[in-house]
Amino acid sequence: MSSQSPEQPPAPAAPSMYRRRDTPRLRLQAQVLDLVRDLGTQAQRVADDFAARRGLHPTDVRALIHVMRREGGGDPMTTGELASALGVSSGAATGVVDRLERAGHLRRERDGADRRKVHLRFGEHGAAVAVEFFGPLGRRSDELMARYDDAELEVVRRFLGDMTDALRAHRADG
Repeated sequence: MSSQSPEQPPAPAAPSMYRRRDTPRLRLQAQVLDLVRDLGTQAQRVADDFAARRGLHPTDVRALIHVMRREGGGDPMTTGELASALGVSSGAATGVVDRLERAGHLRRERDGADRRKVHLRFGEHGAAVAVEFFGPLGRRSDELMARYDDAELEVVRRFLGDMTDALRAHRADG
């Protein structure tokens, strides 16, 4: 029996976020990635706080965010679209919508052109609760963004969009 082990192939290079941070560029990239992670963590904590104070499940909060964004953009979503956005079955999404409707956070509204289609809308109670909790955060966000000109905000928007796309691609590959 030989005491030598078979030759191992070299390990693949670590992604830049795990390499030594020995150049200004690598240090800056690491700081940006750390801040993106911190942003995600803090955003999740805010959502968790909202859920806990309102007796909601974290999935309920994610559902409300999806509905709010689509309704705010003038394109309300259906329960099937919500299921896809949440990554759950249509039955699970219906359970979420039922729960949120009973609590007054959402309401169902039939489409005027196609009565078979039902759109999800914020309920009056849900909107009031969201404004009460998230209003101060909105004001802080407005104050923060006022410190940046349009060109700077465009770079931030493009970067965050690209990072979001990278995360989606990673999930799809995984």
